[in-house]
Amino acid sequence: MSGLAVSHTYRYAFGSEAVSRTGGVDLRLATSGLDAANLDYFRGKLTRPVRAADLLRGLIEVVQSRFYIPPAMMARIIPADPVVTCGDDVLRFEAFSSCCSTYARADFLPPALDGERTGRGTTNVDFNAPMRSALARVREGDGVGLAIGAESVELSRGGEAIVERKVALPLRWLKGFVEVQTYQSRMTPRFEIPGPEALRFLRSLPRGAGPGSAWVVPAGRGLRLSQTPTKEAVRLGGVGRLRVLEILARHARSMRVHADERSGASAWELVLDEARFHLVLSPDVFRGFSGEGQVLSSLAADRWKEALPRVQASLRWESRVDSHALANEFSLSPAEVAAALDALGSRGLVGFDLAEGAYFHRELPFDLTMVESLHPRLKDARKLVAEGGVRVVKKDDARTEAFVQGTGVEHRVLITGQTANCTCPWYAKHNDARGPCKHILAVQILEGDGGPSEETPR
Repeated sequence: MSGLAVSHTYRYAFGSEAVSRTGGVDLRLATSGLDAANLDYFRGKLTRPVRAADLLRGLIEVVQSRFYIPPAMMARIIPADPVVTCGDDVLRFEAFSSCCSTYARADFLPPALDGERTGRGTTNVDFNAPMRSALARVREGDGVGLAIGAESVELSRGGEAIVERKVALPLRWLKGFVEVQTYQSRMTPRFEIPGPEALRFLRSLPRGAGPGSAWVVPAGRGLRLSQTPTKEAVRLGGVGRLRVLEILARHARSMRVHADERSGASAWELVLDEARFHLVLSPDVFRGFSGEGQVLSSLAADRWKEALPRVQASLRWESRVDSHALANEFSLSPAEVAAALDALGSRGLVGFDLAEGAYFHRELPFDLTMVESLHPRLKDARKLVAEGGVRVVKKDDARTEAFVQGTGVEHRVLITGQTANCTCPWYAKHNDARGPCKHILAVQILEGDGGPSEETPR
């Protein structure tokens, strides 16, 4: 794992807590932002407190889980306070597992909240031990208030000193946010089953399942595991990761399964009346989203540069970014808008919602301007181009053939239609499962093209 990290100072105006009062409990979530004194997004109450508490506990379980420990790395804890976004009508909590192989998001829709939205923005939420204990004690019938932002101090009737902790935010955690959006944007719906069938399937998963793979196939109205891949099957790497959903499925009206056939990544969406819970799994437990490189071709391209400032300026904390409307409004091609959204995702400015099939606006509270430059393959590719290490020998509408300098040898790169191939050892090992190699990226940069792309705006 890379040791690179982005230093960031978290400032919490108070510790997250549940404050007892006559007739209920106030759930106060302390946040950290660039200007904590002025953060004030939402204040009100949860209409289904037990369901909401369970969803947040499920998110915490993901944050605290490490589904894979590399042999050369100690099981150290990665600081990763969940991110919360208050947009125009949805309150979203996002987080990664410690190994970065699993992404979770709890979306609270308008029926889940009864209160006043006083602002829009994204910040970090402090889920400490007292908060976890308080969520576990929530019972049906409790009046649970929810306040996000430093202004919610007024609910506690007490002055708390600012809690300051300085951490090294892992770069791989930031890059995970970049990659998971790209994976989700390529996924297609595969199955939808009723809530009781989802619970039955999740309870049938083997206990203590290791990092091995299996396939999920239809079984009547539900699903079952299979060791044999079929045309309709969805690959599941690391079966044990799905167990996070078991306690939550009792609340679900249905469960939807999405998959990216090219990579083997999958997403499992629990649909509640007033909320949704997404669990997105990397192709295998040993593959953290941070190291995948699915977005590299888009970052290497020039086609997003003209569109990006206009698309970014149009964002207004929408829970669904209408890409077709943006293309029409700015007279841009679908590919230009899609590439701009990829680039915005790499800067933490948009996420992807599978339930809507569209991006949503959010701004991670970190300086992500350095993320693109810290992709090793992209850095190496730009260096190859700058040093004249790319020699294009043939280019027409059908294909591009080039030779790119390697270590004591030139590697042949061939880009044809929707495929790109290279003769280097890295490509021989990974093919295109983890994004393009540096040699393919170098050719794409030189040609001013992000390379093969099947993406259209949502």
